[in-house]
Amino acid sequence: MNRNSNKLRDAVVIALITSAAGTGAAVAQETSGTTNLDRISVTGSRIRQVDVETAQPVLTISRQDIQNQGFNSVGDILQNISAAGSPAFSRASPLTSNQEAGGQYIDLRNLGAQRTLVLVNGKRLGISPDGFQDVSTIPTVIVERIDVLKDGASSIYGSDAMAGVINIITRKNFDGAEANVYTGQYGQGDGKKETYDFMIGFSGDRGSVTIAGEYHNEEEVWAKDRWFTRNTYPGWNHNSSYTTVGQWGNWRPAGSTGGYQAPNRGGTALGVGQFHPQNADDRSRSSDQMHLLTPLERRSLYVSANYDIVDNVRFVTDLQYSKRSSDRQIAGYPLQSGAYDDLNLSADSLYSPNGGATDVEWRRRGWEVPRTTNTDLTTWRFTAALEGSFEIGDRYFNWDAGALYNENDVSIINNGNFYVPAVRNAVGPSFVNGAGQAVCGTPDAVIDGCVPWNPFAGFGTGAVANSLDDEAVRNYLFREEHATGNTTTHNYFANIAGTVVALPAGDLGFAAGYEYRREEGHFAPDAIAQSGDSTNLASGPTGGKYDVNEFYLELNVPILADLPFAKELTLDVATRYSDFNTFGDTTNNKFGLKWRPMDDLLVRGTYSEGFRAPTIGDLYGGSSQTFTTGFIDPCDSIYGNARGTPRCLADVPGNYRQLQQGFIPADGPAAQSPVPFTSGSNEFLQPERSESKSIGLVYSPSYVSGLTVGVDWWSIRIEDTLVSDSPNQILEDCYVGLIEERCALFTRDPANGFIVGDLSYGNRNAGYTETEGFDFDINYALDTDWGRFSAKSATTYVSKYESKTTNDAEEVPSQYNGFNAYFRVRSNLSLGWSKNDWSVNWNVRYYSGTKETCYFEARCSLPNFSAPDTGGIITPLNELGSTTFHDLQVSYAAPWNATIAIGANNVFNKVAPLMMDQPSSNFSYYGGFDIGRFLYLKYNQKF
Repeated sequence: MNRNSNKLRDAVVIALITSAAGTGAAVAQETSGTTNLDRISVTGSRIRQVDVETAQPVLTISRQDIQNQGFNSVGDILQNISAAGSPAFSRASPLTSNQEAGGQYIDLRNLGAQRTLVLVNGKRLGISPDGFQDVSTIPTVIVERIDVLKDGASSIYGSDAMAGVINIITRKNFDGAEANVYTGQYGQGDGKKETYDFMIGFSGDRGSVTIAGEYHNEEEVWAKDRWFTRNTYPGWNHNSSYTTVGQWGNWRPAGSTGGYQAPNRGGTALGVGQFHPQNADDRSRSSDQMHLLTPLERRSLYVSANYDIVDNVRFVTDLQYSKRSSDRQIAGYPLQSGAYDDLNLSADSLYSPNGGATDVEWRRRGWEVPRTTNTDLTTWRFTAALEGSFEIGDRYFNWDAGALYNENDVSIINNGNFYVPAVRNAVGPSFVNGAGQAVCGTPDAVIDGCVPWNPFAGFGTGAVANSLDDEAVRNYLFREEHATGNTTTHNYFANIAGTVVALPAGDLGFAAGYEYRREEGHFAPDAIAQSGDSTNLASGPTGGKYDVNEFYLELNVPILADLPFAKELTLDVATRYSDFNTFGDTTNNKFGLKWRPMDDLLVRGTYSEGFRAPTIGDLYGGSSQTFTTGFIDPCDSIYGNARGTPRCLADVPGNYRQLQQGFIPADGPAAQSPVPFTSGSNEFLQPERSESKSIGLVYSPSYVSGLTVGVDWWSIRIEDTLVSDSPNQILEDCYVGLIEERCALFTRDPANGFIVGDLSYGNRNAGYTETEGFDFDINYALDTDWGRFSAKSATTYVSKYESKTTNDAEEVPSQYNGFNAYFRVRSNLSLGWSKNDWSVNWNVRYYSGTKETCYFEARCSLPNFSAPDTGGIITPLNELGSTTFHDLQVSYAAPWNATIAIGANNVFNKVAPLMMDQPSSNFSYYGGFDIGRFLYLKYNQKF
């Protein structure tokens, strides 16, 4: 039996053994007396409290809320709340092939998924080396509720809780069994989704065990099957959707700066191959071979068990296994001989297009072998703890102590990238031997195992010898690449909470504890990728670890109670000291004030400090190469914002043009670099630091039963941000900011000014990010003779979002609010009706309009736009309209203890405005938008 199956076996056995002696649903605190029956744990505090309303705003998504919608994964549910930002790794980004591909990562306030902490039952979810927490590993069937703390909480939970905290609370003490089926697909007949899950539970006198399992599968959607992703810029310049590197090869003499041409069939040494004549179709549209939504498959098992050892001491454990498999496909690699040394087609090749006059530069897409990536992530998570309670006099205390272990194992297989040394041999000298076979090398120096390649035998020529349709050629030119990674979390904790002394306004509550955590991560790319011999881009291994010791103290101080205009006035104070073995120590504090002037009204406010420690990837990540998209050279004579300046003219000719893929002049203000740049890590990074503030009120008028209205103002400012330096920023600092040390980070070709491929950049602490806004919430429920009516509205309005990536005091902050996928307003409205066995739910999801760069004159509605505080600088922009998606679900409770639901997400098949800047996507369509009407059926059976 392999290692993984042993882990699964052991996990299940442990859970069953702990519950075998007998099970029971009584909570330890409840069995010790009545003094704590009305106290509960609230996300954002370690002190058990009577009131669920706290000084900090918490959104609760109940199990009923989950069942009333058509989104069927934890990630999809959270991605559609109004406070969520853009998805970190959208499935509409098939160019993403890292460890995180295929997972779901939640980004609150658009501050990044690494700044949102995810907990399961108050304990951290495991992370990748780069600090991402995949919420898709939690099966939806086991979820009791999801708490979303929309406030900083580093003083309570430690690192990463800057934008907020998501706490997934699982179902426990479950008696019986249930099974669920969910299936659906888009109206276009693709993108089928299936989920099959079950849950079974047993309880007895002293404990219980709950077991849940899930199988989930999502099929792909192809970019070519949606009009808005078929072309790079749908509806406008379709020519820009095609690259000059096509599926039929073309060439030019080596060293030439002229255009490429098709090979001439009249060449003298072409006998073994075929050639495709050059015409206007000698180009390729990469979206023809790309996924719009990548397919994935997921299996999960979750076991929760508890056992009362004695009346006031209980053993609790959670065990989780998850395996996620995801795939992605993009177009065959656009190989250009000029991007590599010694890759020109030899004049002595059998397939020389100019009769062997000279070596030739060539370019050819590997159209016959699209690039694919398969990523498998296996997760093991285990928590075990003792928890209990005791009394000293009339003071009540509860405690817990335990451990958490999480392990993520990732395996990545890449296909479809050229092995450069093999290509070098295959386009070198070749000849026909005595047996009539094409052979690499010369008669005096044959290259064993090599198969000559004719890059001009185009796609669709059939099984022509020495074309890419030739299996022997494909096997020689392409190598399967394997990468592996492993991350582990070891966590040990001890907590105690209770009341210290009785004050006139109530008991002084406290919580204190200690936590030790060690994170370790490794990622090893294939040796071919590490060597740089693959068109998969060179990358180095990641490996490192860190540990942290932490102590915290939290106090709940009642100040006033049951007085006029002060039914309650309570102060919450928390502090946490964290000592990392990497950067040192940090202390973070939080203050919260809760004032209830009358029974119907709660006024609240918080101030908190937060931090995010550098991740293993930040500190110890290997360098990697990438072709930068959206690359802008400030010295470009047409689009550059520093063109013609003395600094540019000192480095480039006056008519200098930036190059893009294909080594041709850029056809827009942002393009993909023709050569790869190198990014890396920085072991001297310091933590990010934040300040969060919130002021709000909750009004529940006694004269309108079932109505609650809430509004909260919030502000978050992050200093010393960990920013990934970028080629654009380096060039901007050099030519616009005139920062000389930044100019030393790259070199240009002295003859023509082109930036060569030695530009390197890494992470650094610099600048800040600041955002603020308002959350508005309204909940109302009304029971009538015609049924129960309910309405829930949640709206997030962002009034500010700005950022700087340098410490230059004169730099004008970049404004993001209302641009691209930084929506000023996101709003959800849920209307429900239920009576007897029937229920209907109508959900509305609203995204406000945004602005983006003008790409075409016909698409530039604000040609004279000037942002405030820019001194009247004109920046032409295009304004995009708002988007509203409507969802409908109808359900019926059948008499055989089943529930049947049918529904549709995006009922009206809404297509949102196209976004040419491609936020969270590799297409001109935002990766968080619906891509069609999705029809589904749900069936729940209880036993």
